[in-house]
Amino acid sequence: SSRTARSEEDRDSLWDAWGSWSECSRTCGGGASYSLRRCLSSKNCEGRNIRYRTCSNVDCPPEAGDFRAQQCSAHNDVKYQGQLYEWLPVSNDPDNPCSLKCQARGAALVVELAPKVLDGTRCYTESLDMCISGLCQIVGCDRQLGSTVKEDNCGVCNGDGSTCRLVRGQYKSQLSANKLDDTVVAIPYGSRQVRLVLKGPDHLYLETKTLQGVKSENSLSSTGSFLVDNSSIDFQKFPDKEILRISGPLTADFTIKIRYAGAVDSSVQFMFYQPIIHRWRETDFFPCSASCGGGYQLTSAECFDLRSNRVVADQYCHYYPENIKPKPKLQECNLDPCPASDGYKQIMPYDLYHPLPRWESTPWTACSSSCGGGIQSRSVSCVEEDIQGHISPVEEWKCMYTPKMPVVQPCNIFDCPKWLAQEWSPCTVTCGQGLRYRVVLCIDHRGMHTGGCSPKTKPHIKEECIVPTPCYKPKEKLPVEAKLPWYKQAQELEEGAVVSEEPSFIPEAWSTCSVTCGVGSQVRLVKCQVLLSFSQSVADLPIDECEGPKPVSQRACYSGPCSGEGTEYTPEETELLYGSLQEFDELYDWEYEGFTECSESCGGGVQEAVVTCLNKQTRETADETLCVTSRRPPQLLKTCSLDPCPPR
Repeated sequence: SSRTARSEEDRDSLWDAWGSWSECSRTCGGGASYSLRRCLSSKNCEGRNIRYRTCSNVDCPPEAGDFRAQQCSAHNDVKYQGQLYEWLPVSNDPDNPCSLKCQARGAALVVELAPKVLDGTRCYTESLDMCISGLCQIVGCDRQLGSTVKEDNCGVCNGDGSTCRLVRGQYKSQLSANKLDDTVVAIPYGSRQVRLVLKGPDHLYLETKTLQGVKSENSLSSTGSFLVDNSSIDFQKFPDKEILRISGPLTADFTIKIRYAGAVDSSVQFMFYQPIIHRWRETDFFPCSASCGGGYQLTSAECFDLRSNRVVADQYCHYYPENIKPKPKLQECNLDPCPASDGYKQIMPYDLYHPLPRWESTPWTACSSSCGGGIQSRSVSCVEEDIQGHISPVEEWKCMYTPKMPVVQPCNIFDCPKWLAQEWSPCTVTCGQGLRYRVVLCIDHRGMHTGGCSPKTKPHIKEECIVPTPCYKPKEKLPVEAKLPWYKQAQELEEGAVVSEEPSFIPEAWSTCSVTCGVGSQVRLVKCQVLLSFSQSVADLPIDECEGPKPVSQRACYSGPCSGEGTEYTPEETELLYGSLQEFDELYDWEYEGFTECSESCGGGVQEAVVTCLNKQTRETADETLCVTSRRPPQLLKTCSLDPCPPR
């Protein structure tokens, strides 16, 4: 080791001291500065004569523009092959990200205008890595060269993702004659990694509201990247879909809306990371319990709104399970002896000495409304506990060293359940007049199937339809009632599965019925898939990687009578046609059999009721296709593991 140390000293002694750092290559947005040293030996010195560091690591104002674009535009007044062009940057070149490649506006001409971009230019648009002397150097979120530290999904450098939550959902448009647009989702200030995909003929547009209350609207009429309230928007418009991306953080509250443009329904899938804007904050110590002779003082915790920088009611912090209220701290105080005393007051252990008076409350009353916002109240009084543990009420001023607990609070502020109508089925006939059906679900504020919707406002599940093809023997008759498939589907819930970051079974659409009339079968492919959060892509997994019951991949289907179209049946013919299905209905039926394991071990989870097809006579489990004529029970959920999780 001593020989190694001497060799390093000999090597360094051949160099002069490092020189001062150069000016930064940029004034904002992250640049590079270098320092040089001189070789004092007549021979070659081992090591490098230049070193780099980052500098000017403050964000540029939005109007400053892209650094690579500025370098391309510097060539606008220089002729290329005898002609002037307006040059735009070509970013994210996988082969040579540190060369200055530019494209002529309105043309396919791409030219390398310089072998190296200026030091401090980002290698890639979505990375902090920067080009220095023509080479791409790794830069961490701490803005240090060679650092591999990265931001979490919340935008916190080297964070653990605890300051935000993933919001994911789907919206489906419901056309109405007196409704031209609708709200898809409201995305609050500070949200990140926003992504929306619209499929269908309708169009997206934005409404924003800054923290100062300034409102604006953007129609998103064409493809491009642009600024909305200082937030960079990337929008792509295709004939059959639209894609909206916002890296964030949002500098205003964004409301994504949809403007109806066609007779076909559209769907919108969205996801974003929402910041947790209400967090617990520890208070300073309250006044000492005694002015002399030894006392104690406590801290408390208050719910703090990070946006408005003010204290709010505690229930805002309780809304986030991630928020853990800090426990009070205790310390001794005013230990100097009292003037009239001949010695120190004895300081007793925390669990023995006389406690301070405290606020005590009764339980909250029931909420005045089950949804849509209500009020609940309680009584709060100041009490005192003696050394034997007896509690008695005292004057309120004795508790004024801590804020009085609120006596009224809002409750059930979530939206009331509302009806959601799905697409109409095909007409029950192939000619003439028939009926068509649709599934109408009662959906709560979390998007789950529930009860509580008003029957008076429920959209109708069937209506008459006319197929313009004339029947072979046209005759006036009542509309034909659907026998099995769509009438059954209109009364039961078939929730669509969405790919998540946990491996889950994802069924594809059912195939067409294997027969064109009578009873046949349908099949579908059921895959085990997972969402890769980093690349936002879906990957297929082996089937055994997914837990829980696998959805059925085959079921029976009914395609109508085989005796011809437009024919009326006598009661005897109807009994012959549907007799076998009624026998199945009498022999097999759905039944609940317990619940699945809780989705969480603590902090609140969900259990789902297990539904199986049973033979009524033998009580044995049967294939689910034998219960096709019975109405499948609705999905039942119950909460579990409600105990709070231990602190990490």
